[in-house]
Amino acid sequence: MPQEFWRWIESRWTAPDKEWRSAKVITAGVDVGSVSSQAVVMTDGELYAYSNMRTGSDSPNSATNAMNRALEGTGLTLDKIQYTVGTGYGRVNVPFSQRAITEIACHGRGANFLYGPTVRTVLDMGGQDCKAIHIDEKGKVTNFLMNDKCAAGTGRGMEVFADLLGISINEIGDLSLKVEEEPPPVSSTCVVFAKSEASGLLREGWPKEKVIAAYSSAMAHRVVSLLERIGVEPDFAITGGIAKNVGVVSRLEKELNIKALTPKYDTQIAGAVGAALFARELVEKGK
Repeated sequence: MPQEFWRWIESRWTAPDKEWRSAKVITAGVDVGSVSSQAVVMTDGELYAYSNMRTGSDSPNSATNAMNRALEGTGLTLDKIQYTVGTGYGRVNVPFSQRAITEIACHGRGANFLYGPTVRTVLDMGGQDCKAIHIDEKGKVTNFLMNDKCAAGTGRGMEVFADLLGISINEIGDLSLKVEEEPPPVSSTCVVFAKSEASGLLREGWPKEKVIAAYSSAMAHRVVSLLERIGVEPDFAITGGIAKNVGVVSRLEKELNIKALTPKYDTQIAGAVGAALFARELVEKGK
């Protein structure tokens, strides 16, 4: 079987020191995105377990698979979860959720939980769109801007490049920093054109790290222009899969002249965390 360079590392986690059986409120959030799906389980408002998986061709299936993976080995079953909220672009297709809430609201809330109450600007770099979100100290969204016109500047764009260059997506960020001087960014903002432009550069003899540096630079620049339109208030945090790409993040920080907060957990779970927190609120309100 040929190597799939775009395939990023799927993961799951369970809190080593928590026992769900002693929890009063067990809630879940499921974020079905265009490229990845996450399921988060919370006990009394604290992180208990999560999974992060590739989204398949079927949203309900992707939601179920992510949930099953998160619950794996815990002894906890779906019927013991009091409330589940779906979010992400497949949010209405989570078969076991009681409610769907937009990913903007869930990412704001999730970022507040993952990074703390000082966060004011959240950049969510997802599979097929980018969102710049302003939140208050409780994680409530006060303003947002979205770029969803095409896949350049998103996770999907990076997957296309990983395949084109024959480099694992998990190594691409580090490789992009191995250039002696920063090349000019690729000029195309569309993934299809950027891909043909990159193919041309490879034919001209550009080494792979220089091509990926040019694309990472273009990607960072595109996101910076989105953030500049909304304004970056500290503290600043990044969620989504691209937050794991050191090549894009470091270029972004350099252009903005601001450091992003360091994540403690997987940056892709922010939406599902927010959804699970909203679920807890709904249980407590008795809805």
